[in-house]
Amino acid sequence: MTSHDMAKILVVDDDALNRILIVTNLEEHGYQVVEAENGQEALEKLRRGEYDLVLLDLLMPVMDGFETLRQMKADLNLRHLPVIVISALEEMDSVVRCIEMGATDHLPKPFDPLLLNARINASLANKRLRDLERAYLQQIELEQQKSERLLLNVLPKPIAERLKRGEQTIVESFQSVTVLFGDLVGFTRFVSQHTPPEMLNLLNTIFRTFDEIVERYGLEKIKTIGDAYMLAGGLPVPRSGHTRSVALAALEMQDAMARLNEEGVIPPFQMRMGIHVGPVVAGVIGSQKFSYDMWGDTVNTASRVQAFSTGGRILVSEEAYRLLGSEFRFEEHGPIQLKDTRQMQTYWLLDRN
Repeated sequence: MTSHDMAKILVVDDDALNRILIVTNLEEHGYQVVEAENGQEALEKLRRGEYDLVLLDLLMPVMDGFETLRQMKADLNLRHLPVIVISALEEMDSVVRCIEMGATDHLPKPFDPLLLNARINASLANKRLRDLERAYLQQIELEQQKSERLLLNVLPKPIAERLKRGEQTIVESFQSVTVLFGDLVGFTRFVSQHTPPEMLNLLNTIFRTFDEIVERYGLEKIKTIGDAYMLAGGLPVPRSGHTRSVALAALEMQDAMARLNEEGVIPPFQMRMGIHVGPVVAGVIGSQKFSYDMWGDTVNTASRVQAFSTGGRILVSEEAYRLLGSEFRFEEHGPIQLKDTRQMQTYWLLDRN
């Protein structure tokens, strides 16, 4: 509605003469007018169409004005609609009651045409302001929801909630976190032979599949670096059984890669994976572009284990092997050389028993 003469008004009155007088006056001023003889008929018409204002009589059969007003204010779709109560002078107590129930204004009987138009103009002007306010608040809410979705795309939900509460620095130590690194074997050769859009579509297909698996097992995707995928279990909220969840997710990710290969969705790539368990420090870095990341020897070791793995297989450290226990089948791989000259025993994770 851009002007008063485009407003649509519902006149609710059981007295036919009153309706004729009101409708005639309104139509002379260019308003669209619909009539109802009682509250029940009025509610039916209000719920079927859109109106800008209701002129409501109080004493009517079937459903009086009080009950009509009560039901309107209880309806989320109608409660913001302005209502002008039509009443006789001796019904002032009833008018006060209606105003307390949410009526916008009142019109005394017999009504003066100038007063009627003044009441209507004021109510429509107030409605226009309220409509603008509601639209503005809805837009703010939509923008907030969009911002929250974007934040949740880059940060774990508990971390995003802490940032929204105003925490400036988020960094924590975790005594036990399971870290998995995965790397696509053969992807570098694919990149040299295909266009950037083809490369991007391929990575999206694989990593979207991985993201679904990670979410299903309650784990956290930390980041992707080129064709490498990194996830963790046991943070940002410590939990038991995170090593088992990472192992199950890793097996399912390898199965997904095999399925995508068989169906011809992707070229015959394989993912080599490495898993290690231990303490880490994790937190949010950046002030404009946030990132949740992890640091420490555990992260470096998990990356090193992955480097000794083979396409289509999952190599786990001795710490992970001990925690996974008899629920899974393993094959000994042998020790690997860490960068600080230490050696670590490792095992192939084959499947569940």
